[in-house]
Amino acid sequence: MLAISDTAHAIESGMKSIIYNRSQLELYIWRRPVYALSLDPLPIEESAPEVVKLASLAAEAAQVGPMAAVPGALAELAVKDMVSEGASVSLIENGGEIAAASTQPLIVGIYAGSSPVSGRIGFHLDLEDFPIGIATSSATVSHALNFGEADAAVVIADTASLADATAKAVCNSVVGEDIEASVRSGLERAERIRGVRGALVVRRNYVGTVGKLPRLVKLNGTRKELFIASLRELSPEEIALL
Repeated sequence: MLAISDTAHAIESGMKSIIYNRSQLELYIWRRPVYALSLDPLPIEESAPEVVKLASLAAEAAQVGPMAAVPGALAELAVKDMVSEGASVSLIENGGEIAAASTQPLIVGIYAGSSPVSGRIGFHLDLEDFPIGIATSSATVSHALNFGEADAAVVIADTASLADATAKAVCNSVVGEDIEASVRSGLERAERIRGVRGALVVRRNYVGTVGKLPRLVKLNGTRKELFIASLRELSPEEIALL
């Protein structure tokens, strides 16, 4: 997990949020094991913890199992707590799922395994993009259960929990020998889910997009250099060099 903020106190708050909400989730699963096993949406209990409710709502929207939305839900709740602490920059990356709210631009790179575009493109998040949820599901990188063949199914949504659930649904839809058709199938799945802003799907050397995405930029440099760049506001001249 990665936490980024302009204050150490907000980062501490975000970390505590992750630990607390994960413990609430574990207790819930101990009482209701089916929650961790279901590949389909489950009814939402009124007494369920907030993280369970967020993940369940997102899973219902995307028609996937609720655990598909848990990492995004945890990140979403952590950023909410960071913002409540007065942070100007709040970003949590949790297993490839990102929740962020910021008063300055940020850059998020796209990792797509062995695809030639992996690490070479990313999103430049402007102020109007926040708050934002970004999630990536991959059949070639992730160890999570996956029924698709995408190197990266990246979804942008209003919330990280919805982005997370939708990314899983999109990746599951990217199947078949016809690479272009499979990518198109994933994008069409994203279009049908309310609250999703846009999606980007990578399979081998083919990239498809749909909806309203943050500005795509070409990335140059090492991961460390890109990380440092993401922590400060970039000038128009610097952005043009990406």
